[in-house]
Amino acid sequence: MREILELLEENARLTAEEIAVMLNMNVDDVRDIIRELEKNKTILKYMTLVNWEKAGVEKVSALIEVRLTPQRDVGFDGVAERIYRFPEVRSVRLMSGAYDLAVFVEGKNMREVSHFVATKLSTIEGVITTATHFVLKSYKEDGVIIEDGESDHRLTITP
Repeated sequence: MREILELLEENARLTAEEIAVMLNMNVDDVRDIIRELEKNKTILKYMTLVNWEKAGVEKVSALIEVRLTPQRDVGFDGVAERIYRFPEVRSVRLMSGAYDLAVFVEGKNMREVSHFVATKLSTIEGVITTATHFVLKSYKEDGVIIEDGESDHRLTITP
């Protein structure tokens, strides 16, 4: 099971037949395992990683540090749930350290992200402070190096 998950995590386009050959398994067994992993929510989603800049689509991403007051009986979970339900939110993580939640959001532009923080996020009961950090450039995403093109990374030799 772990090997199947690792292969699919690396390349979600692999077929059951390809996985069966790679792992020397029966194809029907691989299909059954994948079906069960989907059913029990071990496999949550199959995704495509898109370089939106190359596609000519403008998007703005931001990391928002959020400090919270924990709620009685649910701690941080109640506020986290309210936050992750917004469509602008890509991910929410409980953190150790100076802030409680790391909220990753996407918008069409900086104004849209700022509007989200000012009118939706900061108004939630339990949110004490937010600090928004806009992404200027991405170098690596989900284990994939993002390159602008065929750059020559050799150092220049001067006499």
